[in-house]
Amino acid sequence: MREPAAPQLPSGDKAHVPVLLAETIAALAVREDGRYLDGTFGAGGYTRAILDAADCKVVALDRDPDAIARGQAMKKRYGDRLALVEGRFGELDRVAREAGFAPLDGVALDLGVSSPQIDTPERGFSFRFDGPLDMRMERQGASAADIVNTWGEKELADAIFDLGEERHSRRVARAILAARAQKKIERTAELAQIVRSAVPRSKDGIDPATRTFQALRIATNDELGELSRALSAAERALAPGGRLAVVSFHSLEDRTVKRFLKSRAGDVDRGSRHMPARAAAAAPSFRLVQRKGIRPSAAEADANPRARSATLRVAERTAAPAWAAGEAA
Repeated sequence: MREPAAPQLPSGDKAHVPVLLAETIAALAVREDGRYLDGTFGAGGYTRAILDAADCKVVALDRDPDAIARGQAMKKRYGDRLALVEGRFGELDRVAREAGFAPLDGVALDLGVSSPQIDTPERGFSFRFDGPLDMRMERQGASAADIVNTWGEKELADAIFDLGEERHSRRVARAILAARAQKKIERTAELAQIVRSAVPRSKDGIDPATRTFQALRIATNDELGELSRALSAAERALAPGGRLAVVSFHSLEDRTVKRFLKSRAGDVDRGSRHMPARAAAAAPSFRLVQRKGIRPSAAEADANPRARSATLRVAERTAAPAWAAGEAA
């Protein structure tokens, strides 16, 4: 295995810096002739680092057609060592099988929105720019504007509270309904201002619209549901000894990953000292490589603000069968 090279970014993506890159490549234990899947291709930073670490192959998957289009230049460089596929990572086991990559030696998932998506105003992911209130990773289906303009007050409030962890969610929902009664809400700047009018500015300096925008993005793309499907798909696709490395950026994502891996590793709740420990539902399908999440160094967090909330969790596939749907520890 070669040491991962410093990431070289494709033209047009100069601002994109892969988070916890060296740690992720080390966690995957990339080896010669290995077969890997990058379930969140984005700007290609993790894929490039895997391919440069050893003479291996990568199938790179992204639900965003723009990301796959950008990756064609990388495809020319790596040839048959790289396969680019447009699709959801919740189906990564099928993608790997159809691409002739199964079973896999490693799966990398870098969750959330990518830098190119955030930095393109027309995609509507960020309130840093005024753009259409879209947020669709696949450019199809219901948009964030559809949600904002059609969901009821309770439905909106619950989503903003559950997915954005916004404690003022009911005030935000009421403000949205009042504004849309006057006119349809169609722009990111418009929505951000509505939210700011309902949420007090916090002492930490975080924009009051941040949590609501997170909630809408997650809801628009069913991100937590897709993550749960991806974790189970990775369990089915990985060979014994294969590694799963997941980088998350907020507590909802990290909690989902942590619970899944602890469950599949047989790390069950022991209950009180007066009660016997519950038995795992099936033989452990994963071994925790590191019990605690890996956090970025102070130097990386200072250099890349996006890294500050990141957590990497790593597990290794055992020889036990994948758990059946619905099984839990």
